[in-house]
Amino acid sequence: MSQWNQIQQLEFRLLEHVDYLYDDNFPMDIRQGLASWIESQNWDTAANDESMAAVLFTDMIAQVERLRSQEQNFLQRHNLKIIQQHLQVKYSSSPAAMAGVISNCLREEQRILSSACMQEQGPLEKSLQNSVGFERQKNMDNSIGMIRARVQILDQSVKYLEDMQDDFDYRYKILQSGDQGERNNERMKQIKLKLQETLNRLDFKRKDILTKMDIVIKEVDDLMTSHLGPVLRDWKRRQQIAAIGGPVLTGLDQLQNWFTLTAQSLFQIKRQLDKLGELVLKVTYDSDPIPLQKPQMDERVKYLIYHLIKSSFVVEKQPCMPMHAQRPLIIKTGVQFTTKVRLLVKLPEVDYQLKVKTTFDKDLPPGRVRQFFILTNNTKVMDVEDYSNGCLSVEFRHLQLKEKKYINGTKGNEGLLSVTEELHSLSFEACFTVLGLTIDLETCSLPLVVISNVCQLTGSWASVIWYNLLTDEPRNLAFFNNPPRATWSQLSEVLSWQFSTFAGRGLNKEQLSMLGDKLGTQKPLSDVGEKRGSSRQQFPCADFQVSWSKFLKENIAGKTFSFWVWLESILELIKKHLLPVWNENYIMGFVSKEMERSLLNDKEPGTFLLRFSESHLGGITFTWVEHDNGEVKLNSVAPYTKSGLNAVSLPHIIRDYKVYSDGFAPENPLKFLYPDIPKDVAFGRLYNCQPSKVDPYIPSILIPISEMRSSSSSVTSPACLSPQPPMTPGEFEMLSDQICFNMNTMTPPYPE
Repeated sequence: MSQWNQIQQLEFRLLEHVDYLYDDNFPMDIRQGLASWIESQNWDTAANDESMAAVLFTDMIAQVERLRSQEQNFLQRHNLKIIQQHLQVKYSSSPAAMAGVISNCLREEQRILSSACMQEQGPLEKSLQNSVGFERQKNMDNSIGMIRARVQILDQSVKYLEDMQDDFDYRYKILQSGDQGERNNERMKQIKLKLQETLNRLDFKRKDILTKMDIVIKEVDDLMTSHLGPVLRDWKRRQQIAAIGGPVLTGLDQLQNWFTLTAQSLFQIKRQLDKLGELVLKVTYDSDPIPLQKPQMDERVKYLIYHLIKSSFVVEKQPCMPMHAQRPLIIKTGVQFTTKVRLLVKLPEVDYQLKVKTTFDKDLPPGRVRQFFILTNNTKVMDVEDYSNGCLSVEFRHLQLKEKKYINGTKGNEGLLSVTEELHSLSFEACFTVLGLTIDLETCSLPLVVISNVCQLTGSWASVIWYNLLTDEPRNLAFFNNPPRATWSQLSEVLSWQFSTFAGRGLNKEQLSMLGDKLGTQKPLSDVGEKRGSSRQQFPCADFQVSWSKFLKENIAGKTFSFWVWLESILELIKKHLLPVWNENYIMGFVSKEMERSLLNDKEPGTFLLRFSESHLGGITFTWVEHDNGEVKLNSVAPYTKSGLNAVSLPHIIRDYKVYSDGFAPENPLKFLYPDIPKDVAFGRLYNCQPSKVDPYIPSILIPISEMRSSSSSVTSPACLSPQPPMTPGEFEMLSDQICFNMNTMTPPYPE
């Protein structure tokens, strides 16, 4: 079943999350109409490859054109035409941006599907869901809409006041033009009376406008303080969580719209105040409210404009090396990285030659020895992006760091912290003038980890996870001087995200429970009074805490590696060698030996399960059931690591695996994938053993084989079978001669 078909079968709560993914950047009509084609393309690679993105963009436009020509409904055909034109305008000059949007949508769909398999959302995702709730968006839209309406009414009021003042000015000039004698006659008295009435109404209207304007200014102030500010902080927090594998970050266009509409209201109020100032120059009088109140209101409006624009300068794309797009905030010296900043307020009044300068480690914390400088051009001009609703932004695509050397030619020592725990910051600065205000813009990236060797990537990513999981501070570079602990409920959720991000499918509650056991964060089962596999909550251990040392620095008991190094090696193994099997949900993965025995003890002979090795880094093994005189034996093969899987894929190992023991003919003991799926039903489509059509040679097949040592198997105890190097059919035939059995009596294991 295609991913899109699975999405459409989700419950309403999750479909709301899907709905939030799709907007003008990537309409849902296209996702629906081109579902199969979209899912068959490599958007992750295209997002970092302009030429590949350009090809996919051209193909997509052609696919949309084909879809439009086949559509029978006139209205839908019209909508597709509009969408096609919109996509061409938006992405023709930046097809990689389109690829990035689609890649994010597909990855987020996978995460939503993964979460649908779990009992409940984790605490982080729940908090994020609350922060982007539809009710909150509705309230924001209503608040901004009401302010905009009131400002428009004020515009009409100021225009009415201007007309009223023109009428007063006309009557006043008539009075002034008459001679002294005429001024005392009855007609002139009536004109004076009318003039006084007009002045009274003028005074009342001025006071009324200023009162209403004061109310609107207070509403804007409250909107910025109580709504826009928190929404921006929530977006930045969601950016942190998205950086470590959480829900894909969306909503920046909506946030920009809110900021821009608020700014437009303030600029409109400022123009209204200026107009009132012009009216005073024409007509004023004793106790005129405009000269008394306008200066203070002017200052308040300028203050709000200043802070609104200043807060709208954000890092849209955190620093990231293109080759490691899923692991931002890690920079290797000498390797190019990209980052992007954006101004959320659209300013038609400002000079668009707005230069942004980026600086590395602008304010180093005390005692910092390692220092870096940007090797490439660090200043660029902000420009208007058509495909981002006309916002001002600038992307630095070719930044590069180099470490400073000291007089003796050596680099600075690393102090008490390791390289992977030392945090750095990238700052962005700009300056411009609007309405006579000089606004200094400044923002900074989230803390970065700088490495000099790819072997430091594992520890660096652990640091990025730990920081962004446990603090929303934008620039706490001393965080690892005393890193806080993480609750298991927090950490387990993020660990599941690592698998959904890098391997396409997150972890279920049983797998997370085993990982919790390994970290020592779970209560014994006897304490919680329930058996594994029952309906436990997904995140049961919020009161248990994990230290930074336990996570990364301390070795697992009896092992030579830490928890995170072990888990990272499994992620790497899945990504490079096990992805199809993992995404089919055939790998049970994290199962203790006790749980393994419990699951397999009453199963048919030949039933097996796949799990990751606890003793080898990046290893996978299978354990199968064997009955011997009524007794149950569990046998486990020594783990296969990347070196073995480079030669033979796991499905082929399972298909061709042989065991020979005590003179018996080699046979494949693997028959049913747990719980009871026939092996060939589960893995048949993954065998992919079709011979090449152009290769003239007869294809050879590597056969994985183990020797069963008679002393190694005991009832209910796993026997570890060492896999021998894969064998060709010729070697296998020689072996069969040595152990004396008739090959002609065996059923060929391979398709003819």
